[in-house]
Amino acid sequence: MLKSLYVRDYALIEELRVEFDAGLTVITGETGAGKSILIGALQAILGVRTSSSVIRSGAAKAVIEGIFDSGDDPAMASLLRAYAAEPAPLTILRREIAPSHSRGFINDTPATLSAMRAVASRLIDLHGQHEHQSLLNVSTHLGLLDDFGRLGAAREAYAGHYRAFSALRKEREALAARQQDMEERRALHDFQIEEIDRVSPREGEEEALEKERRVLEHAERLHEASVRLGAALYEGGGAIHDQLVAVRDELRELAEIDPLFGETLDEIEAACIVTAETASFLKQYGERAASDPERLEEIRMRLVDLRSLARKYGGTLEAALAHRRKIGEAREEAERFDAALASLAERMAATREQLSEAAGSLSAQRKEVARAIRKAVEEECGKLGMADCRFEVRFSVDEHPEGWIVAGDRRAAAHASGMDRAEFYISTNRGEALRPLVRVASGGEISRIMLALKTVLARSEAFPALVFDEIDTGISGAVAGKVGQSLRALAASHQVVVITHLPQIASQGDTHFVVEKYASGARVATRIRRLAEEQWAEQVAGLMAGKEITDAALQSARDLLKASRKGGA
Repeated sequence: MLKSLYVRDYALIEELRVEFDAGLTVITGETGAGKSILIGALQAILGVRTSSSVIRSGAAKAVIEGIFDSGDDPAMASLLRAYAAEPAPLTILRREIAPSHSRGFINDTPATLSAMRAVASRLIDLHGQHEHQSLLNVSTHLGLLDDFGRLGAAREAYAGHYRAFSALRKEREALAARQQDMEERRALHDFQIEEIDRVSPREGEEEALEKERRVLEHAERLHEASVRLGAALYEGGGAIHDQLVAVRDELRELAEIDPLFGETLDEIEAACIVTAETASFLKQYGERAASDPERLEEIRMRLVDLRSLARKYGGTLEAALAHRRKIGEAREEAERFDAALASLAERMAATREQLSEAAGSLSAQRKEVARAIRKAVEEECGKLGMADCRFEVRFSVDEHPEGWIVAGDRRAAAHASGMDRAEFYISTNRGEALRPLVRVASGGEISRIMLALKTVLARSEAFPALVFDEIDTGISGAVAGKVGQSLRALAASHQVVVITHLPQIASQGDTHFVVEKYASGARVATRIRRLAEEQWAEQVAGLMAGKEITDAALQSARDLLKASRKGGA
């Protein structure tokens, strides 16, 4: 519900605030008084693009603010959070228009025009002469039909399967992309695996071979030195071991005389043992150490192969081995892709079946709702003087050979809202073919069609508040009375604001405002004034007779107001 509208320095409006009530609010005023300016200000906070030319001359900026009672609406709260605005029972839309820029706010949070349009669309619907005509937007028809039929649960059930199938498709695309990438690299991996496996390197092999190479390269020196040193320690006259034994024997004699030689004796005995063991090692090493050119060449060639792998695959043998493990695992994973894709295909087939069933069920329910809307709209048009009106909701599907939805022997494209596209068709004259609603002629006919449709569809609470700008275009007399009655009936469940020139409609209001110009210093300004109930008759009489209000016109206005309260016109 629109609680209030504040406007400052907008066109001819210096400053005004309008407090709105529930029910039917009527706004009247002479041509040129500024009613269209008021609608323009309202459109500004609904996210319509606005020129800086609307700024009142001499003002720094124009400010428009609307306060809406959005109640405890979870969907609205979620929408506000999506645009980083804090949810609250009262939603405030504000627009500031300066010469160089325009700024929008939702609950004091800066907002883009698209955000303001999205939020405003859940708060108010404005049927003006030019813009914001939601029923003339084909893309809204399916949602309006679902709202009327209260198909939210069925639509959400479908949406769940749609999201699940969409997620599986993305998973398959990602898996297929990885498989393709693996396939593109498989030849390279196979070559690298063959190259590394042909060499078959082992952890620590390079270090061990390097040690063996150094020994073989110095085999002769090692042999000669081992023999020579072994002989010096243990063989021939003057061997070091023999000299140590002689020293040991004499120390034994001395230790018997003086125990202080005991510790030194122990060290010499240990030296004799070490010398003997060292001589034994040197003898064995000398017998074993021999030149082996073939083995040395084999080691050198092996090291060349290992170091070549290291240079190609990371700089070290360990890096080459790590690369071999990695590409080996990748090849094993690639071999598992076929099984993974087959499993995924089974899940997709089951989900597609569920999606198709949900889409078919939702489509069937929509067709039932369409029949109900058809009957209701035709009845409502009849009340508005269009007895020959025929209305129809026509459905279509986008057939596609790769469509997600299977319908019999056909495949249909899936949309987030189902497989259906819906469009409203109408004929207002007997014998005339049904035509798309968006191509219906302008004037009184379209005004009544809009009112009939909104009266029917508003029963689903798709429109919290309805604003009709000059709904009476092209109509008069008895038809105007019927339009007034329909608006009053609609206002029993929705807030309705109507700008009108017709007394038959004005007389139906629960609240009456008049828009008028007044002198503000040396300038002219526009204001809006709430009328007391006793002033209504005079205003309605003015709509009947013009500026010269006669007693007869005033009495006719009183009679019209009295009749409207009794349900007549």
